[in-house]
Amino acid sequence: MAKKKVLILTGGGDCPGLNAVIRGVVKRASQTQDWEVWGSLEAYNGVLNDPVELIKLTGNPIAAGIHVRGGTILMTTTKGGPFNWPVQQADGSWTSEDRSDYLLKKLKELEIEAVISIGGDGSQRISKQLYDKGLKVVGVPKTIDNDLSATDYTFGFQTAVQEASSAVDKLVTTAESHHRAMILEVMGRSAGWIALHSAIAGGAEVCLIPEIPYDTEKVVKRVNSRYQGGRGFVNIVIAEGAKAVDGDVVAREATEVGYENVRLGGVGNLLAEQLKQNGCTADIRVTVLGHLQRGGSPTAFDRVLATQFGVKAFEMVLNGEFGRMVAYKHNDMVTVSLDDATREYNYVNTDSFLVKAARGVGISFGD
Repeated sequence: MAKKKVLILTGGGDCPGLNAVIRGVVKRASQTQDWEVWGSLEAYNGVLNDPVELIKLTGNPIAAGIHVRGGTILMTTTKGGPFNWPVQQADGSWTSEDRSDYLLKKLKELEIEAVISIGGDGSQRISKQLYDKGLKVVGVPKTIDNDLSATDYTFGFQTAVQEASSAVDKLVTTAESHHRAMILEVMGRSAGWIALHSAIAGGAEVCLIPEIPYDTEKVVKRVNSRYQGGRGFVNIVIAEGAKAVDGDVVAREATEVGYENVRLGGVGNLLAEQLKQNGCTADIRVTVLGHLQRGGSPTAFDRVLATQFGVKAFEMVLNGEFGRMVAYKHNDMVTVSLDDATREYNYVNTDSFLVKAARGVGISFGD
C-alpha cells in the first residue's frame, strides 16, 4: 500500500530554525507507517516549475544534524507566489497571473495529501487563500521580526536578538574607547521587538522603535548628557521602521520582479544627520547589522521551539486540523485558525512591562 504524502515548504525570508522545523516534521512522521515527507524547493515554486522540483525528505537530507544549520535546505523565496506568478511578456515587460488552480491540480497529480507551509505573515495569508480553495494546509509561524500576534514567539526571533545584542556589546567597547555615539540599525520592519530586546540586553542608552515616534531634540539632549568635557559615549539601537514624530519611514520601492514589499533601511544614517543638524556634539558612527541577523546557527531556544512546531504541525496533519497554524502560547503548543493568525500585526505594546522595564533602567525612546 502506497504511503500518504505530506509536502513541506519554506517561504519568505530565510530564518534560523527552519531546518529544525523540517527535521521535527520528518522525525515525527517516521514514527508512523503510512506517511512520507516531501519538500518543495523555493516555497510553491517547486510545484509550479516545469519540471517540478521536489525532494524526498528521508535519510540523508536530515541525517546530518540539519537542526543546527541556519537557512533552509529547501531554499526559499520572497517573490511571486501562486496568486501572483511573474510572467514575462514578449516585449520584455512583466505581468503576473493567478496560478493557484494550476497549483492545486499539480498537487493532486503528485498525490500530495497535505501541505505544511512554514512562513511569516505573507506566507500564511497565501495558506489561508489556498485553504479556502480546498487545500489541506497547516501553517508554521516563521519570522525574525516576531510580528505574528497569534503566537508569543516565532522561531528565529531569539537568534536575531542574540546577534543584535552581541553587536551592541561590541559597539559599547569601541564607543567608550573613542568617546563616540554609536548607532546600530536592526531589522524588524514595522515592529520594534528586535531593537527593544537587544537594547535592553546590550545596555543601550537609547532605543528607537516604530511604535514610539522619536523627537530628535530629545534624543540629542540625551546623547549630549552623556558627555562631559568632550568625553563620554552613548549607544543607540534603532529599528529599521522607526521614524521621527514629523518624519516618514525610510523605505524605497523594490525593483525586483515579483517582490511586493518596500525595502526598509537607511534610518540609521538619517538619524545621524538629524542629530548633527540639531546640535549633537558627539562624533557619530553608524552600523547597519542587516542580514547578519538572519543567518547563522539558531540558538538553543529557537531549535527547541522550531522542533516543537515541526512535531505539532505533523500531528495537526494526522488529526485533520487543516486551515490552522501552530502557535506558542503560555509555554504550550496550541493551534489557531489562519484567519486569526493573520488578523492582527504584532506591534510592541508601549504600555507593556517590557517597555516600562526599559524605561526603568534609563533607556530613552526619544519621546
